[in-house]
Amino acid sequence: MIDIKGFLQSVIDSKASDLHLVSGVPPMLRIDGQLMPIPSVGVLTPDQIGELLKGILNSEQMERLTVNKELDFSFPFSEKGRFRVNAYTQKGSYAAAFRLIPLTISSIDSLGLPPILHSFASLRQGFVLVTGPTGHGKSTTLAAILQEINESRPVHIVTIEDPVEFVFSPVKSIISQREMRSDTHSWEIALRSVLREDPDVVLVGEMRDYETIAAALTIAETGHLVFATLHTNSAAQSIDRIVDVFPDEQQRQVRLQLSNTLEAVFSQRLIPTTTKGRVVAYEIMLGTTAIKTAVRDGKTHQIESILETSQEAGMSTIEKSLADLVKRGLITLDTAQGWSLRPEELTRLVRGA
Repeated sequence: MIDIKGFLQSVIDSKASDLHLVSGVPPMLRIDGQLMPIPSVGVLTPDQIGELLKGILNSEQMERLTVNKELDFSFPFSEKGRFRVNAYTQKGSYAAAFRLIPLTISSIDSLGLPPILHSFASLRQGFVLVTGPTGHGKSTTLAAILQEINESRPVHIVTIEDPVEFVFSPVKSIISQREMRSDTHSWEIALRSVLREDPDVVLVGEMRDYETIAAALTIAETGHLVFATLHTNSAAQSIDRIVDVFPDEQQRQVRLQLSNTLEAVFSQRLIPTTTKGRVVAYEIMLGTTAIKTAVRDGKTHQIESILETSQEAGMSTIEKSLADLVKRGLITLDTAQGWSLRPEELTRLVRGA
């Protein structure tokens, strides 16, 4: 039976992370990182997908999808979960990707994240980046950090998202969650006005372009705590990505801004385990004097060696994290090498050389 509620229920029942609706194939679930069809459901047609989307979109959203060919929105599913949805067109027909957003915000410890992330929640100002590929838990990690702030400090948290994912209930903090289009007309306008909203903590859902990155840096520079995400693979790459979006004549100033405000870059991956499920592997870069000097002087090639020699300060390379998971028997060496940026270094660490 072609029923959107039944498909979404299958996501929850199967402990899947995503649902894909694309014409020419059955509805597909992503479970532990792998795609598989919903059992006993046939191939979807373009007309069927159109009807499924009409069942959850209002007339204004349907018009935006028709005109713009793509649409981001969130969709509450009874009391079982929320979904972040991207509806789009491909080969002239509609398609959609649904990401399950749990109603309960997990803690840093329950997610298996390193204890040093607790220190991020106690920061009063500065710039913290959470990076990694799409679908590898960046939003979940940030939600855990923000929830710890919410439960421990009387501050004003402002989030700017597209769309709003985790919904927070105020505990000790007050929380303003702003969604593109429904609460503000653009990232640029929202970030420009956020300083007038008396924030203590600002979450920038995604730093997409020059204007967004420039505004986030300015907010951090004016004494606020700013969290943001980037789709990058390492700490050094994150710094280069930020600097490279600016014109050549501004890059020196941006490196200076970053060196003054950067507190941490946390880069993460969700790796398939040897049994079932996924486990987090990570890289941690902290804003120490050595790191800030390398950023300021444009010597990001030195960051890798600083991470390797600063483990006592709490830093870690992705290879160190992967090697630890292999030694604990949670992932295989082959799997680890597939996610490593430097497979030879990973093999050396696993062998204890």
